[in-house]
Amino acid sequence: MESGINPWSGSQSVDIDRLFAEFGIAPVEDEVATLKNQPSFFRRKIVLGHRDYGPIVDAINSGSRFNVMTGFMPSGHPHLGHLMVMREVVWHVEQGGSGYVAIADREAHAVRGLSWDDCKRYGREYLECLYALGFEGTTYYQSENEQLKDLAFEAAIKINFSDLQAIYGFSQETALAHADSVATQVADILYPQLMEGPAPTVVPVGIDQDPHIRLTRDIAHKMRWFTVLDQDAVISVRSKNAPVHAMDAIAAAFPGSKRYEGHVDVPGADCLSVSEKVRAVEVAEGGYGFITPSSTYHSFMQGLQGGKMSSSVPDSLFWFDESGADVKRKVMGALTGGRMTKEEQIRLGGEPDGCPVYLLNLFHMVPDDEELLEIRTQCLSGSLLCGACKKATFERVKAFLSDFREKRDAVSHMVV
Repeated sequence: MESGINPWSGSQSVDIDRLFAEFGIAPVEDEVATLKNQPSFFRRKIVLGHRDYGPIVDAINSGSRFNVMTGFMPSGHPHLGHLMVMREVVWHVEQGGSGYVAIADREAHAVRGLSWDDCKRYGREYLECLYALGFEGTTYYQSENEQLKDLAFEAAIKINFSDLQAIYGFSQETALAHADSVATQVADILYPQLMEGPAPTVVPVGIDQDPHIRLTRDIAHKMRWFTVLDQDAVISVRSKNAPVHAMDAIAAAFPGSKRYEGHVDVPGADCLSVSEKVRAVEVAEGGYGFITPSSTYHSFMQGLQGGKMSSSVPDSLFWFDESGADVKRKVMGALTGGRMTKEEQIRLGGEPDGCPVYLLNLFHMVPDDEELLEIRTQCLSGSLLCGACKKATFERVKAFLSDFREKRDAVSHMVV
């Protein structure tokens, strides 16, 4: 695979710095600097990269329309590793975004071989978790959404197998249903604009999902009817196999423009205003007018035993429905950033940045920055020992899970 990452693997390690450099993912700090109330995942540099997030920041600051969309493959029970994306989606909804969440049951059935009944059952659990966290918006199962399937078919026209080979490493042994699930994911990302018209759309994901984002951004561009080019003296609206009636509408929309066979030149105009009018004409004439979707990328939290968090390594995480005894065993048995002996810990201090227990607090369990700083300071000074830190962390986890279960019970009726 050219990308070096597989969106369907639960065990690969990802070289974030290399991926950022190789595929043009930008650091997010400067982009979010103008947000008035940054959430903890920005403040703590958990979300650390983006593609084209600027329009989303502008929409949040101005109160204009935007979407937030993501999907979950229902291949098992939801767990700690899913919590970050869920919280990112809910936060964007709270900032005024229209929320969309797909349950990727077609993908789970094609790629993981799950039965449709299992997909439905696991999918319900994901939706309960989202609603419990405060999600408001549109949710759907891929297999039940006919408009999505039609959009996936249209998107698939613009995808060829050389794309799939280059991006995903597909081979002659890859099932066609797996390839179809890719087209469906492209449609998922574009679906909010199909339903509500063109608008900036952000997709919060882990860095391992970037292949889907890159493909979708390319397909969104290919599905446009027009390209708008600034050629100094004129703004040139170029047809990309647009129907004749759409070209006629473009010429009519710009009095004084000059019509050619494959393009319309607009003199003395602003490129941005022309682009927006062209998009509106395209939609009015039956096209999509898609705005290229944006994305944010969060870093992976280490598993409780170090290394990558994975459902195939049960002690690396906990499930939201897991018993209190099992959760306690996992947290209390987690690796730490402590020293070999108590004496060394007191003398040299701990190493929180590589400690799964500290990272559990940083990602999810300590919302207050001052409290988190105090934990870090005490760890570095050697005054907070690992046993005491684990006990305090487990109490936070226990309280979180108890509250989360109550909220899930309260919203279970919302899952249809």
